[in-house]
Amino acid sequence: MKFACRPVGLDFIESAPLRFVNEVEINASPEEVFKVLADAESWPRFLKDAIKAEWTSPEPHGVGSTRTLILKGMTAQEHFIAWEPGKRFTFFVPEITAPLARAICEDYRLEPAGRGKTRFTYVVACEPGLLLRLTGPFGRWLLGSMFRKVAHSLAAFLEEDGGRA
Repeated sequence: MKFACRPVGLDFIESAPLRFVNEVEINASPEEVFKVLADAESWPRFLKDAIKAEWTSPEPHGVGSTRTLILKGMTAQEHFIAWEPGKRFTFFVPEITAPLARAICEDYRLEPAGRGKTRFTYVVACEPGLLLRLTGPFGRWLLGSMFRKVAHSLAAFLEEDGGRA
């Protein structure tokens, strides 16, 4: 079953009723990190819960592009609203197969951290839906844990092999 989410803009990242913010230092340049994020085939390699990611719009990818991410137990459609190579990768979710939220936006920010490293800030902003409201604090904790795992998995993937495996 598919659940529609409302489209949101970049302002939602700061104004959302629920926000998850994770920051890690990655031992790779912002350009290298962005390259991995933009490569759909990399997602199942660094994010073990991802089964498949695929672009559903033609190249070149950028603002307005769409992608599908299939995770264990859930599929999300993504619509990109910011695309700044080496700096920012942001999308909202127009449709998801679990009633987690009425609106979801994911923002991936990359900043140079010296010596070829990147300060990676990953923000997930959402307006809770039925499932998240029903699960209360436990659901928020579970999602927070999942989003922390994304940030750390990306860092570990780039640390291990520079994303080339």
